[in-house]
Order: sequence, then C-alpha cells, then structure tokens
Amino acid sequence: MAELQAALDTTAEAGDLDRSPERSPEPPPISEPGPEPPAPDPLRHARSLLAAHPVADGCSGLPWALRGLPWYDLELGDSAVDADVPRLRAGGVGAQFWSVHVPDSVTGDRVLGATLEQLDLVKHVVDGHSEGLRLTRTASEVADARHCGRIAVLIGPARAQALGDSLATLRALHALGLCSLTLTGTSWAGPEGLTPFGEEVVRELNRLGVLAELSGASEATAHRVLAVSKAPVLFSRSGARALRDAPDNLPDGLLTALGAAKGLCLVPLAAEQTGSSIGEVADHLDHVRRLAGPECVGLSGTYDTPAAHPDGLADTSRYPHLIAELVARDWSDDDLARLTWGNVQRVLRGADFTARAARDRRRQQRATA
Repeated sequence: MAELQAALDTTAEAGDLDRSPERSPEPPPISEPGPEPPAPDPLRHARSLLAAHPVADGCSGLPWALRGLPWYDLELGDSAVDADVPRLRAGGVGAQFWSVHVPDSVTGDRVLGATLEQLDLVKHVVDGHSEGLRLTRTASEVADARHCGRIAVLIGPARAQALGDSLATLRALHALGLCSLTLTGTSWAGPEGLTPFGEEVVRELNRLGVLAELSGASEATAHRVLAVSKAPVLFSRSGARALRDAPDNLPDGLLTALGAAKGLCLVPLAAEQTGSSIGEVADHLDHVRRLAGPECVGLSGTYDTPAAHPDGLADTSRYPHLIAELVARDWSDDDLARLTWGNVQRVLRGADFTARAARDRRRQQRATA
C-alpha cells in the first residue's frame, strides 16, 4: 500500500504535461511547376538574323523584266515584277546582282548592243530610285550602301558573247560597271574547256576585278577556270546535281573542287533546279554546304526571270521563310551569316585584292581570239 501511495505522489516536472511531443521539421512547400518557356520561333530568329546579316542575292533578272513595262515605281512597289524596294526590305535583302544576260534568241553583234542597253537601263533605274538603291561594285561599296540604308546593286553577269572575242570590249564593259561575266557559249569556252585566248580572258577578268561566272559552263571549262583564276569564281545559279539532274546544277566532284578553290555556289530558288518546296531548296543548301563547305554556299533568288519558284518563295519578301527552315535544321548563326551575306562579301573582297595585285604585275593585253 505504501508503494502504491509513493507512485501516486510522484508528479511530473512542471510543464511536462503541457509540452507537445517533438515534431520533425515540416518539408518545404511543393512549388507548382511554372509554364515552360516558349519554344524558339524560327521565323522570328530568321528575321533577327537577317537584320544583322542581310541576303546578298546572286541573280535578279529585273533589268530585262523592266524593258517591257511602260511604267514602274520600285520605291512604292510594283506588282508587275517580283522584286521592288518594299519587298526587298521585307525579305531582308541587302544586295542584289542584276543580270544583264540577254535571251539566247539574241545572237551575233546584237548581243553586245542588248547588253549595253541593259547596262544603261540599270543606271537609269538606280538613279531614279536613289532613296532605296545604290549602284556598287566592290565589297566596301556594298557595305557602305548597307550602312546608309540602301540596297546595293551590282551589275552582272553578262553573256560572254557580248565580248565579240575582244579583251578591249571586256575592259569597256568593266568601265561601265560590269561585275561578272558568264563564260559559256563561245568558241574559247566550250565543251572541251578553255582555249589559250579563253585563259587570257580569265587573267584579264582577274586584273580588272570582274568575277568569272560559270553556271552552265562545261565541266572541262569549269575545272580549267578554277585552275587558272587567282580570284574566287562564282556559280550564280547552280544547285546539286545529285539531288536534281538539271543542266546548270553541279556534280559532287565539281562542288568539292569549288570548295577547295574557295569559290562560291549560289543555290537558285528555281523549281526546275532545286524543287518545288522550301524543304527541297534547303536540301540543296545542305548538300552544297556539306561538300563545298559553309564558306562556299550562297543564295540566288532568280527572281524576275522565266524560272518558276518553289511554293512559299514567290518573291523576294519570302527569304525569311527559307532561313527559318534552315534554323529549324540547326544551322548555326555563323553558317547562316556566311550564307546570306558573308560569303558574297568574301568573294568580292577576293576579286578586288587579286585585281590590285594583278595590275602591278600584268600589263593590259590586246589579244583576240
């Protein structure tokens, strides 16, 4: 009984009965997952890139297209052509080569006359649209035009038949602003390659700073020009023959040789050559980049020519959609900048550098075929 009383008399220490049992620390609140960041927009990225590195378009047939129009205004916009200043700006175009090719139906002495008429027309059109366009010849002039908010216009290519087998005529055309010459369809640049006079033409092109343009040339001519020319050469409208067997497209061996010579292949937006969709054009750009290298591929709109254009690339305002396709294919910004602007600038600089060096060691030649 005494033991029971002792047990009852034992009291808990003060506060023991009021103290809660120890609790483990509460876990931090679980935060709800926030919204995922929006997926990159390839088209927005393309427009941003073109603002910094605009397209240098390798071939426009605008001079010949304008010949048949009674009136036009490229500043306000003109639906009769594929390229006007508003659409060039919308497409992120900073420079264009304006071809002064004449149709194959024009032959003999008429080729030179028609070429001169187009040269005169180019100057008239550019002078009449000076708020948007500026005539240029060199890489530095192209860059200056861009910095002044103008779209640079380069004259060429012209058909080699316009020379009439005379280097003096070539010099006269250069003095009028010609920047490139297509070496096809002559007795000195044919299926068998270049004759000795043809090689003199290439050397004189180098001395003047005029680009040798080879779209449509035979493989023998193209390989010989690559060997003779000290300046980079140009294919202004050629895709990959491995993907589409069109006459002006290049076989893989020639693309590899072009890359070794640091020339430039401008892939055309022409359905017959590169397919009827943006994706097929991008396939050609992928192929040329892989074989020739990212510094040897560029773009050729071939707008205002008889060529039909792929779906989605109806006029010059649509360039951002092609660049967006390449963004989606994981082209790096560096490669895209080369494609749109940098590679053409490199070739123009190369032609100018070669000309400066050649004028110091090569006298003006008077050779004829």
